Amino acid sequence: MKEWLDRALAENGFAGYQLLADELKARGYDISKSAIHRYGQKFEERLSNLKLASEQARAIVDAAPDDENTMNDALMRLVQERLFGVLQDIEIDPSKINIGSLAKSIAELGRASVTQKKWMAEARQQERDRAAELVDEMATAQGMTEDQARFWREKVLGVR
Repeated sequence: MKEWLDRALAENGFAGYQLLADELKARGYDISKSAIHRYGQKFEERLSNLKLASEQARAIVDAAPDDENTMNDALMRLVQERLFGVLQDIEIDPSKINIGSLAKSIAELGRASVTQKKWMAEARQQERDRAAELVDEMATAQGMTEDQARFWREKVLGVR
């Protein structure tokens, strides 16, 4: 029945609460127009937040090239923001929230963030090392001394 009500609310543009109350009564449920309206407002807000999160994720994908896994980092921040919002929601019914699961999700997100940052640091170091090798090759090809090549590696690339 909940699936039917959710679909009917969305299809009717979150309006026509009296008609929905009448239809529910015909199906054997005595739910007031006001109760349906309150439920509809919360459902509409959740649906709106979900659409916003999807649009934000899509914008991140479109705007951020994934050369340093920027998109993944931004998406993790978006998820962190949403979880924080859930924790701050004063209307949460504790009996409907699995605190253990929520805590596990937050911990997993934290580990993923640490892993992400470690991977990014390693990738940057590998790029610097590759560039240093290229500087060495080019320096040798141009007849530079080892001291000159070291100067360019250290000053430009920050690699010793």
